[in-house]
Amino acid sequence: MAASVPHQQEAKLHCFLQWLQANSVELRGCSIRYCGPDKGFGVFATTGNNGDGIVMVVPLDLAITPMRVLQDRLVGPRCRALFEEGDVDDRFLMMVFLMVERVLPNSVWKPYLDLLPSTFESTLWFTEDELAELRGTTLYRATLVQQKQLRALFNDKVKSLVEELLQTVKDSDRNIEVQFEDFLWANCIFWTRALNIPFPRSYVFPESLDEQGKSSLSCSSEADATVTGNSGETSIHSLNVKSEDVIVENTADGTYKLASAETVWVEGLVPGIDFCNHGLKAAATWEVDSTGAVTGVPASMYLILGKILLMFYSGCCVPMSPFEAQ
Repeated sequence: MAASVPHQQEAKLHCFLQWLQANSVELRGCSIRYCGPDKGFGVFATTGNNGDGIVMVVPLDLAITPMRVLQDRLVGPRCRALFEEGDVDDRFLMMVFLMVERVLPNSVWKPYLDLLPSTFESTLWFTEDELAELRGTTLYRATLVQQKQLRALFNDKVKSLVEELLQTVKDSDRNIEVQFEDFLWANCIFWTRALNIPFPRSYVFPESLDEQGKSSLSCSSEADATVTGNSGETSIHSLNVKSEDVIVENTADGTYKLASAETVWVEGLVPGIDFCNHGLKAAATWEVDSTGAVTGVPASMYLILGKILLMFYSGCCVPMSPFEAQ
């Protein structure tokens, strides 16, 4: 049976690559490969990037963002009502969306969701016996507090809402009971893969658009650079993001300086780009190309060589990390 696992993963990857192509994603100079059960999937740069360093372009229309959730045919109306009442925030919306789409057998997101990790090594996923070994540590208490908060949110809001949304699916012939582990999965997927994306204001508020833009994300790296690491569960996040209309700098005191009021920062998941993994010496970071002058695609994002911002929630610790908490 073990020998069939790589074959199954390769079959899922093949479906995902076809899905990317059908959704206008361009792999200009990279490939996505299965790296084994401990690493998941990673992005590898190749030599076929036409010399401009751009290796992937992903339309922003494919990103899972709060805007997409609110506009979704199935979950949009109910989530929009809750959002307008102030009962939920944008992160909550995306987690609910992930939970619903993961259950639906005919979800258009299935090729992407099938490639995401189903479990994590975070202490939130520890069994009682495993967690007991941490007793007496700060991490032990922090884990208990976080688990309590997540369970309370699940019981108070998430469970009933997701089950209500699933009951609206016409081809659903049975009651689907949502488990806490489903919410824990969505929570970890968001916190390990979401990017903070500087969207043009007109994209976030489409009423100001003459037509819905062909916004996109793209990534670049030097030829033969490997953008993969210890886990297929984590995503990249840049320290510096620039475009024709927006400049964001990491200042001396560690804060960001925004140079344009026409940019709105929105968290979201970007299929394809989120298979790039962490490293202290990152092979690539991303930047914004608002005019399409760099990528050929207006309002796009692309990866370039540079630094990376290490994120939490990945269930891993990097020895001698300069980002160690004090």
